[in-house]
Amino acid sequence: MEKHISSQFDADLTSVSSRVLELGGLVESQTRHAVYALAQFNSEVANQVIATEKQVNTLEVEIDAELASIIARRQPTARDLRLLMAISKITGNLERAGDEAERIARMVKQILEQGSPRNLPSSELRIASDLASGLMRKALDAFARLDVNTALSILKEDDLIDAEFNGFVRKLVTYMMEDPRTISASLDLLFVAKAIERIGDHAKNIAEFVIYVVKGSDVRHTALTEIEKAVQ
Repeated sequence: MEKHISSQFDADLTSVSSRVLELGGLVESQTRHAVYALAQFNSEVANQVIATEKQVNTLEVEIDAELASIIARRQPTARDLRLLMAISKITGNLERAGDEAERIARMVKQILEQGSPRNLPSSELRIASDLASGLMRKALDAFARLDVNTALSILKEDDLIDAEFNGFVRKLVTYMMEDPRTISASLDLLFVAKAIERIGDHAKNIAEFVIYVVKGSDVRHTALTEIEKAVQ
């Protein structure tokens, strides 16, 4: 990040960026623990994920307030303004990813309370979960270093999560056709799989905002081939 005449401005940017990374760490942890709770049918871990959501929401509000203060006091322009705008968008995506993790945890509790059959392929969601969690880590790393190449690689890898989701849906359909008694629990797992896919989408959004900060190009809703040209 370029140095400014005001060292306090640099301190402000460093501070708010660090808070975003702290938020990202919380959300990444939520994701891993939520899927662990599902794989192990662990209600205690699910409760921990749900409890963390309050901390995530509080941190999001604090970051928004800090951003508003910086903009009001510093009146940033050009790349600095893009960075602050992107941080606001990234914060929102992280909070929504945390919502998806909480949704998974609540679904785990619902499955346990209903006494749904445990012979469904819940453990197979681990692959998609690892992909989503990995993308979130890479997205946060790309943001920390404003690394366009890492951000671009995330956009390419997002398709892997989509493929895992589609494969999992086909497997659930087979289970439901073979044993109609599994329909309710299978639909619960379908919602969980969709939540994991959405976490991957939020990581992808963060990567797009990194490209926006560095290149000044809004690449949302843009074909990958065009994005590759834009970052060259």
